[in-house]
Amino acid sequence: LRREDHLSEVLAEESIVCLQKALNHLREIWELIGIPEDQRLQRTEVVKKHIKELLDMMIAEEESLKERLIKSISVCQKELSTLCSELRVEPFQEEGETTILQLEKDLRTQVELMRKQKKERKQELKLLQEQDQELCEILCMPRYDIDSASVPSLEELNQFRQHVTTLRETKASRREEFVSIKRQIILCMEELDHTPDTSFERDVVCEDEDAFCLSLENIATLQKLLRQLEMRKSQNEAVCEGLRAQIRELWDRLQIPEEEREAVATIMSGSKAKVRKALQLEVDRLEELKMQNMKKVIEAIRVELVQYWDQCFYSQEQRQAFAPFYAEDYTENLLQLHDAEIVQLKNYYEVHKELFEGVQKWEETWRLFLEFERKASDPNRFTNRGGNLLKEEKQRAKLQKMLPKLEEELKARIELWEQEHSKAFMVNGQKFMEYVAEQWEMHRLEKERAKQERQLKNKKQTETEMLYGSAPRTPSKRRGLAPNTPGKARKLNTTTMSNATANSSIRPIFGGTIYHSPVSRLPPSGSKPVAASTCSGKKTPRTGRHGANKENLELNGSILSGGYPGSGGLYRKEVGSSN
Repeated sequence: LRREDHLSEVLAEESIVCLQKALNHLREIWELIGIPEDQRLQRTEVVKKHIKELLDMMIAEEESLKERLIKSISVCQKELSTLCSELRVEPFQEEGETTILQLEKDLRTQVELMRKQKKERKQELKLLQEQDQELCEILCMPRYDIDSASVPSLEELNQFRQHVTTLRETKASRREEFVSIKRQIILCMEELDHTPDTSFERDVVCEDEDAFCLSLENIATLQKLLRQLEMRKSQNEAVCEGLRAQIRELWDRLQIPEEEREAVATIMSGSKAKVRKALQLEVDRLEELKMQNMKKVIEAIRVELVQYWDQCFYSQEQRQAFAPFYAEDYTENLLQLHDAEIVQLKNYYEVHKELFEGVQKWEETWRLFLEFERKASDPNRFTNRGGNLLKEEKQRAKLQKMLPKLEEELKARIELWEQEHSKAFMVNGQKFMEYVAEQWEMHRLEKERAKQERQLKNKKQTETEMLYGSAPRTPSKRRGLAPNTPGKARKLNTTTMSNATANSSIRPIFGGTIYHSPVSRLPPSGSKPVAASTCSGKKTPRTGRHGANKENLELNGSILSGGYPGSGGLYRKEVGSSN
């Protein structure tokens, strides 16, 4: 600053010197020209005046500049204070001492910066408000609550931006849902051959997707419309399936040929309106054909009735209770009675299906068990090879264990059903467990009867042999044996011939059956085979061969020890021929 002050003094002195030189130069010119002294004074006054005016003007201008700067500083300070308040920032503070000019410049720069920030915030607020308005209109939501007159703070702008972003995401989500539902609605309408008949449906299907209001109410209405259409579609599908079922049933009843069925194969799938119409036409045609072939149709229904009666285990009394089954006046009324009976039977079977299937399973197991029981008492079982006897015995034992379990399960289920329906569950006209007990009792009585019959036959055969003796002869080939096939039973018999074959006292042990054969009889269970004495010169088989039949002896030991079941029937012709 001292240097500047010195330079300023130097410039002032130089100005004074320059002024003095100029005045001296003017005076010399005036003297040379010869201007009088008084005029020279006047001219000097004029120079002085001009210089003074110039300096005054310069001073005034600089004073004006100073005033303008001070005024600008005041205005800027005031505006800056307002801007800081609007923008919600700290007031501007000048750092350190500064000149008026620098202060004015700094304040003016800060004001311009604050004005720019204000303008940018206002512009962003306006843009966000426009976006919010557009989104709220399409989403039918209230506008964002913000004072558009004031300058928003940075935090308010940030919250507004987040709100708009959320609205955009909501719009995208609802738009996606709308497009998906619209696609399904269009497909349903095409399937139902339905033309949009309400303003809402037309807005959904026909109008521009971007123009559709994505309000929650509209989305809910869309979903409701889709549900209604899907329900109608499901009902239509059910109707079509019902018509197809009628068609198939009528085909079977009328015995329509396959090529005629294939002619309408195109309508046997789908559920469009035209398909439904075509199905109804086909049903009507078949119904008319059915009326023309009443007897044939009723007979077909009767076959189906018998099948359901069998599946439902109807007793003879229950079957005879349906009198129309035996009528011969083939009228529409008779057909309706049969149709109603079929419907009732179908419903009855469906209600009791689980129990009927359980009863069916028991009966199948019971029949299989009886079959193995029959095989166990069949004399021809000894002709089996490859361990079949052992397999059958295991299966029979397995079935014998399985039956009581099935009966217990069925009993529990039947009791529960009877409690729920407050009536007895009938099979073939009687309670199922009574039916099961009856079957077991019949089986026991049959076994007892067969046993008594065998004992009676054995007793008669023993008395005959004791009275007349036995005449040895060579019997014909045994039935059930393949020619030239050495069965285990034959090889076993060659090793078990007793030394006292002709002794009649041994015969009762084998049930009194006479074997007119050079081979020996099977010994009773537990007896050891002895060497054959009349084997027609044949060698005694090796022990290993005998061991191969050991399982058959052990399997049927109980049968052999009590008498050979069915032996009288197997050799009855030979005994008769010897007498």
